[in-house]
Amino acid sequence: MKYLWILVGIISFSALAQNLNEERIWKLGSRKKAIYLGHGVFHQNVGTRSSVTGVRSSNVADRGYERLVIDFGGAGIPRLYGHINENEKKISIDFFETSVTAQIAALKNTKNVKSVDFLAIDQNQTTMEIQLKSKLNFDVFYLENPGRLVIDIRP
Repeated sequence: MKYLWILVGIISFSALAQNLNEERIWKLGSRKKAIYLGHGVFHQNVGTRSSVTGVRSSNVADRGYERLVIDFGGAGIPRLYGHINENEKKISIDFFETSVTAQIAALKNTKNVKSVDFLAIDQNQTTMEIQLKSKLNFDVFYLENPGRLVIDIRP
């Protein structure tokens, strides 16, 4: 019976895990590429210790996309790993050596974003979950001085 529960646990865990063979994986750059993806994994392996200081959005109809910007308290961005989950309509981003310094205000008047939540894993790691209103496509890049992670969202 004990082995049956272990087998059930392994099967359940593997069903929830990401299959990296089916995901597109890309390394973030410091320029907008205008290549929009609907699912996949993105990462930035080099980063600095930082803190999230704010989240803001803008939606200009002429551009054709909504922009979500995560501000950091420093010149660069932290090391990060992100996953765009098309089926659950969300983006999860793990920021390493990063904390949230203050209460982040809720976004208002967003066209595509339902909510943004921060989960403090410990004092050195923060997970950000962006819940979306529908299945969308994304271009993700970063800017420096000051450090910002930019997510452009379009249908």
